[in-house]
Order: sequence, then C-alpha cells, then structure tokens
Amino acid sequence: MQQSAGGSAKTVGGVGYKIHMRVLDAQQAFFAARRPRKDSPHTTDAYRRDLAGITSLLVAETGIETDQLTIGDLTAPALRDAFGAFADDHAKSSVLRAWSTWNQFLTFCVSDGLLAGNPMGAVARPKTPPLSPKPLRGEDTPERLLAAAAGGARKARDPWPERDVLVIALGLVAGLRSAEMRTLSARSLVGRSGEMRLHVHGKGSRDRSIPVEPVMEKIIQNYLDSCRKRFPHQRFGPSTPLLRDRAGEPIGRGALEYLVKSCYRWAGLHDRVPVGANLHALRHTFATRLAEDGATASEIMALLGHASLATSQNYIEATGREQRAAVASNRTYRALDTL
Repeated sequence: MQQSAGGSAKTVGGVGYKIHMRVLDAQQAFFAARRPRKDSPHTTDAYRRDLAGITSLLVAETGIETDQLTIGDLTAPALRDAFGAFADDHAKSSVLRAWSTWNQFLTFCVSDGLLAGNPMGAVARPKTPPLSPKPLRGEDTPERLLAAAAGGARKARDPWPERDVLVIALGLVAGLRSAEMRTLSARSLVGRSGEMRLHVHGKGSRDRSIPVEPVMEKIIQNYLDSCRKRFPHQRFGPSTPLLRDRAGEPIGRGALEYLVKSCYRWAGLHDRVPVGANLHALRHTFATRLAEDGATASEIMALLGHASLATSQNYIEATGREQRAAVASNRTYRALDTL
C-alpha cells in the first residue's frame, strides 16, 4: 500500500487507486472535467440529480454517512441494491438515465485513476426503448393549430397571437426543442432576405443552421414589432433572448410549455396530441413530414440536430410502418380475404 495525494491508494498491478477518496469529491472532480464539453445547465442539473439520488440510496443501503462515503464503497453489490431501490419508485426512462449518468461518472473514476474497474457492468439496466415518434394526429392539425393561434383563439388574460404563432411555427417548420427556442435571439436569424437561415444552439452544443422561408422572416418581424409596442421602454438588442413572457422577461420553460398546451386546448385539438408530447409533438411533426416528403436520414439528422443517424432513420421507418398500416386497413383487403 502506498500513500498519495487525495487519500490512501490501493496498489493493483503496480497501479495505485485512490479508493479512499470521498465520493462527493470525486463527483466534484467529474463535473470539473466536463467543463470543456460545455454541457447545458439542464444537462448538468440532470446529472447532479441522478448522482445525488443514487448517492442517497447508497447511504441508506450501506449505513455510511454521505460525507464519509468513499470510492471504495461503490461496489457492484451496493450499486445493485441502490439501483434496485431507485427502480421501485421511478419510470424505466429515469432508471436508464440514472444508469447512464453513473456509468459516465464511474468511467471517469477509472480513467482518472480512482478505481481499477467500472462496477456498472454488474448493474442491470432497462433496455433502451426504441424511438416512437409522437407527431400531432390528423393531416390538417398543424394548419388548424396555426390558424387558430393567428386568429387569437387562445383566450389568455393578455392575448399575444404574434408570439403564439411564432412559437408554434418554430416547432412545426424548424423543429426546435424548448431549450433551443429559449436561447434564440434576434441575431439567430442570419443571411440575406429570401435566403435567411436560423442559427440554433442545439443539444450537446451541436449548433445547426436551418433554412427559413420569407414567410418565417415576416412572422419573426411581426413578433418583434409587437414586442416594441408592448414594451416601449425596453431595449431589445440583437443578443437578448427572443421569446418573452407577458412582463417582457425571457420566457421560462414552464411558461413555454403552458403556452403551447393552451394553444392546443383553445384550438380544440388537445385530443390530437400524443400523451406526454406537448411542445415536442411540434418537433416530431416537423421530422415526420420531412420523412413523408422524401428527406433522407442524413438530411433529417442535420435539420433536427440529432446525435445519431439511427435516431433520424427511425422517423423514416416509422413513416413506412404507418403507410403500410394505412394500406392494410383498406376495406378491399377484407373482401379479397374471402375469395
């Protein structure tokens, strides 16, 4: 056994591992090591919740206080018990996300010389569910939604149809996520009139550029004009957040989700929104229509900012399955089956 900075080290095959380093210190080092990746605040918060949640269960399973829990206490049996307890109260997707977070954390511990091996290989995890696109149901639903928003159907305390139309359009014709919408600024729209593109700071710091038609330029301009009328004493510079709440402040995640949900309800289309989709249904509708109109997986990947080509391919495959199901429902097939 040899001593090293940061705690005592256990020697395995001539290599010293800092198994007595506190787990809380190792987690702090993990986040410091991730800083060059430029994770979004949402991603970082999710990692912190997953690490803290399982850590608290490890404390309960081992009987060791949080500030005394060490890397050496992260054994496969202890982690299996903690994840088993976590799975009892959480959905499959949450268990899978937590497993991934801890796998990344413990992989870091191995690469940083804190552990000899990653024990997560001995911890069962749910199978990754296949992507099931959740576009709005009904061929005319997107158009009806936009028409209702433009006509002021959403009976809010302070109606703002220009903003409602812009938010819905950003989902339907640009495929933006909620976080991407909230990071837009006036300077996100670049290029010459008629050839403009929307520059998007995407998930995982994957920036992309989406072509927009002149009508989208007009929608954005109408919204900016409405902002100046509503908030005459506020300065809306090129780098300030584009989307605002009724007080003129940058719109929050919850407020944006509520805005879209209200638009569905006031348009009488809430029953055409897949369960759990809400704002993301707009993005899925954008991707599904691209696939239906013949876009390739690589084109969908570029326009939606997917990290994997397989994710984009799934929209094409899902569209093919739906087309086959539609053909199979033809009444004539039932007649043929009786011949």
